[in-house]
Amino acid sequence: MLRFLKHVFSGPWSVKRAFPQRSLGAIEAAIAASEQSHLGEVRFAVEGALDIGDLLRSTTARDRALEIFSLNRIWDTEHNSGVLIYLLLADRRVEIVADRGIHGKVGEAGWQRICRDMENQFRRGDFEPGVLGGIAAITEQLQQHFPAGTKANPNEIANAPLLL
Repeated sequence: MLRFLKHVFSGPWSVKRAFPQRSLGAIEAAIAASEQSHLGEVRFAVEGALDIGDLLRSTTARDRALEIFSLNRIWDTEHNSGVLIYLLLADRRVEIVADRGIHGKVGEAGWQRICRDMENQFRRGDFEPGVLGGIAAITEQLQQHFPAGTKANPNEIANAPLLL
């Protein structure tokens, strides 16, 4: 019941409060800079709350992250190195979903460590620094496993945060 109430009383306004336009610009710039140093693609998505249907189906943040990953074709990159950072504000949950190329190198424990670090910052209300720290940690992994080198490096996925 508590989760239901959190979602009912959260919404698009909570996203705007946590991520004003200035923060969204900083996140987009950080993703663009990150992608210059590796062959991966990073996407940040934030959702204020789940709709009632998802709540009744007991949809988790992980379920929703997988759905967003698929719907936005983040798996459809040349090097199988797409990474989604998904934040469900009402639950204060972060999920990282990574394509098989990078996931096989980092592993679930590596992604979970980044998620928990971000969630710790969000608990303190540090939303922008939390996301920027997560992007930096993901960038380190992508630089290590998919360095930019001399290969062509097109921008395959939009850098702008996805507001749901």
